[in-house]
Amino acid sequence: MKRIELFEFEDFNWLPGFIRTGVTNLIRVFHRLIGTSDVLVDLITECRKKISFTQIVDLGSGSGGPMIGVIEEINKRSTGENPINLLLSDKYPNVKTVQQINNLKIPYVTYHANSLDALEIGNAPKGLKTMIASFHHMKPKIARRILDAAEKKKEPILIYEIAENNIPVVLWCLLLPLSLVILVIMSLIMTPFVRRLTATQLIFTYIIPIIPVVYAWDGQASIMRTYTFEDIKGLIGERDNESYTWEVSPAIKRNGKKAGYYIFGYPPTKGAPPQGI
Repeated sequence: MKRIELFEFEDFNWLPGFIRTGVTNLIRVFHRLIGTSDVLVDLITECRKKISFTQIVDLGSGSGGPMIGVIEEINKRSTGENPINLLLSDKYPNVKTVQQINNLKIPYVTYHANSLDALEIGNAPKGLKTMIASFHHMKPKIARRILDAAEKKKEPILIYEIAENNIPVVLWCLLLPLSLVILVIMSLIMTPFVRRLTATQLIFTYIIPIIPVVYAWDGQASIMRTYTFEDIKGLIGERDNESYTWEVSPAIKRNGKKAGYYIFGYPPTKGAPPQGI
């Protein structure tokens, strides 16, 4: 397995909530800059052609990620017919973030106030489960358990990763100091574009730059932690299950360029043959 188990600050429950929120706010800006929403709108639209669902349960949502914009666009396209509800969730939900999003009363969007672990996928509310740029946080044993649980419970799941772990480890190590500096500078530039920009975010970005440092390290560590296609095939393994389908494929932007990859697991509709990986 090429993936390397590095740590990310966001994985630790001792990380102060305002730092976690500050970092996830930057991630939301990054998603907007690279057009993640358009990619996800197209992916979810394709998923809906293969299975029926009226709710998306987003796991590891943080500050909401790109999914709020995604659901708004999908429901806008549907012109009021068969709208999709979005339930955001997180293992360590930030109380203020939950309240802020729920107080906005965005149509069809709710943030689950209680902790929801991706490992509890079988007990989660019904709907398409999504993991957006968060699957790489899972260690191989946990990642395999999530995939196994989805298949066993016949729960549809869409996993999307932006990064691709295609950089040689030695090169990553050599470029790490420069990469960290670049990401810190990027965070300083992106901060003014954070929606609901707070004094806390500004202080811990420009005066006490903890948020940029955490963002930079987590961003670089996530590259090495991302599962490659071969890693994913190893996690899924050789399966002979006619009641569940796994698809692993590059995600493609509307301009034809690659934009990470996705894993889509779902129970096929009646009469549809499984497509494999």
